[in-house]
Amino acid sequence: MKKIIGYKLTNAINQTGFVGNHIITWGKNVTHETDGSGDLCSKGWIHYYDDPLLAVIFNSIHANFDPANMWTCEILGEVKENRGVKFGTTKLMTIKRITIPEISLVHKVCFGILCSKNIYKDKYWNQWADNYLSGKDRTPNAAYAAADATHSAYAAHSAYAAAYAAHSAYAAYAAYAAAYAAYAATDAAALIKTIDLKTIAKKAMGYR
Repeated sequence: MKKIIGYKLTNAINQTGFVGNHIITWGKNVTHETDGSGDLCSKGWIHYYDDPLLAVIFNSIHANFDPANMWTCEILGEVKENRGVKFGTTKLMTIKRITIPEISLVHKVCFGILCSKNIYKDKYWNQWADNYLSGKDRTPNAAYAAADATHSAYAAHSAYAAAYAAHSAYAAYAAYAAAYAAYAATDAAALIKTIDLKTIAKKAMGYR
């Protein structure tokens, strides 16, 4: 059977949350196991990501480790996922620490915008999004106007968050909003189509 390799984020001293009543400490070739009870955000699942870029992008709306360490890991148990945003397993072994990808705030905002463009087709908002992606207009006022103009139920949550991310003067809030934009896009897309988050993350890294 082919090995399933993932990416695990920890805090600066290689710890994460609880399994049972114990804080988990990770390291080279360290394995932990849990019972798979409850939903994906419960203590019954050990969290990981299937892509290092997505691990960094979604950190702000998940564990929010700052600073963080990243480990490659082998997935050894049952797997559960949430539309590619987050994965969980009942058994995981961290293999080695790796360098965390450097992702700028612009990259994160572009990622949120690209995800939103998959499901939000409003002409005015998409014109703003294209101007932001090209670098033609990244002013806060333009982003604010785009956010203020969003509408249309599920898709609007994603589009609004992407525009808010571009507008926010605070990096932490902007990173959170950009990640939430992608999450909201996958939620809306579940009613329409699947969004390829890994491909979009790689594309977002090409913007400056």
